[in-house]
Amino acid sequence: MKKTYIYIAIVAVIVLGGVGIYFAMNQKNTDNNMNSMDMNNSSNDSASSAVETDTVSIKDFAFSPVNISVKAGTKVTWTNNDSAPHTVTETDGKTGPSSGNLSNGDSYSFTFTKPGIYHYDCSIHPNMTGTVTVN
Repeated sequence: MKKTYIYIAIVAVIVLGGVGIYFAMNQKNTDNNMNSMDMNNSSNDSASSAVETDTVSIKDFAFSPVNISVKAGTKVTWTNNDSAPHTVTETDGKTGPSSGNLSNGDSYSFTFTKPGIYHYDCSIHPNMTGTVTVN
């Protein structure tokens, strides 16, 4: 009788172990597929990942959203919701936004009239960057 319980326990361990391995392998394949999708998404240019909006918030030393898309003739407004001063300064040498210092609560608007991709940053904190794609 004791041998029967031992055999049942051994079979249960083998079966459960196999099920565990099966799920672990499927999880690994799912993770690989997700990583593959992430890599495919990361190769998109800023134009295809841009959010269609005409407002950008400045908060926590970042522009949000980072990449936006608008139609030619659209006025885009940036609002500083941060405690530190920031700027919105076009960096490609094109005619683009140039706000000067914006204190907390200040807003700045610029109307994009020509199609193209406009990169900008905060001239005080150059690691803060953003893009406006004008269609």
